[in-house]
Amino acid sequence: MGQQTNKINKFASLSLLAAASLLSACSAFKSKPAPAPAEPVVARVITEEPPVVTAKMAAARDALSQMVALQDRLYRIAAPLLINNADLCRTQARNLLGFTAKNKFSYSGEFVDAAQAVLNYGDRLEVASVLAGSGAARAGLRKGDGLVAAEGKTLPTGQNAETQAAGILGPLVSGHQSLNLIVARNGRNQEINVPVTRACAFKIDLGNSDNINAYSDGQRVLITRGMVNFAQSDEAIAYVLAKDIAHNVLGHAATTRSAYTVGSIIDNLVSVRPDLYMLIGTAGVKPMPQELDAAADYLSLYMVARAGYSLDHAHAFWQRLAGQYPATVLNGYTAIHPAVNYRLSVIDKTIAEIKGKQAAKKPLVP
Repeated sequence: MGQQTNKINKFASLSLLAAASLLSACSAFKSKPAPAPAEPVVARVITEEPPVVTAKMAAARDALSQMVALQDRLYRIAAPLLINNADLCRTQARNLLGFTAKNKFSYSGEFVDAAQAVLNYGDRLEVASVLAGSGAARAGLRKGDGLVAAEGKTLPTGQNAETQAAGILGPLVSGHQSLNLIVARNGRNQEINVPVTRACAFKIDLGNSDNINAYSDGQRVLITRGMVNFAQSDEAIAYVLAKDIAHNVLGHAATTRSAYTVGSIIDNLVSVRPDLYMLIGTAGVKPMPQELDAAADYLSLYMVARAGYSLDHAHAFWQRLAGQYPATVLNGYTAIHPAVNYRLSVIDKTIAEIKGKQAAKKPLVP
């Protein structure tokens, strides 16, 4: 349209010049009335319509917002459990950077759009959460920082960036006491020296299902959305997380030969759209023997106390869980941890033991 306007204006100018020449050359003749001025040409401004947000996209955005909020909460609650109990995690403690990172390709389907709209994720990996009390938190790393480089090595972008970045960062973390990171913040690159953090090296995941359960496969701990909603308080969620961290430390998934089965459940539930048919019945998970369950209770209560959480409501929480969701609820927690009375007796004795050590100002070592 702009080009059309220029042509019209040019034509109008040439017409005026021609008219002026004719008037000058023929001044002896009677002049004719000047023609009426042409209507001005107005260029239309074309504005882009905003992208259409379908009901499916809107639902995905809302679901992702809730998922991220719950995952952030789990990470915050788990932080002191993982950091303060590194010595109790024995050979399963590692040097960690203390943050997670994601980009839009960390999600699939309509959740890619949701990640862009809700979290402003693009191709570059961004810090998704920072472990409270970690070296990353002390160094000032922030949620939303873009990961540019580590120790001079450019970090990947685009699809599979998470996996590729882990392959770069893993060896660097194991061989350094601190890591030099270049991050993008507020439109500029910034250098941050991040001390590594010694912590229990278990991944903490949110399960996108409403059954009241938690799972551990030796490497990961998953707590379902239903369990988070049931537990309600940070303290109660810490009881559940610590229990499954303890199962991992004690190697119970390997002992019961359930690592593959439970691992498959975790793989399913971390997806944004899990296959809930996999949760029919106990999903193939056998009940935990009472001696192993009680051993995890014993260790977990020490972990809870060392993380700074109160033990006062532990008995009541586990009793309430068993009462409202008994072993007859096959996809619930009690169905795979049925020795409730035995566990409660061990819990009571352990709490008394820990409080005795606290009163005597003795180290909280199991």
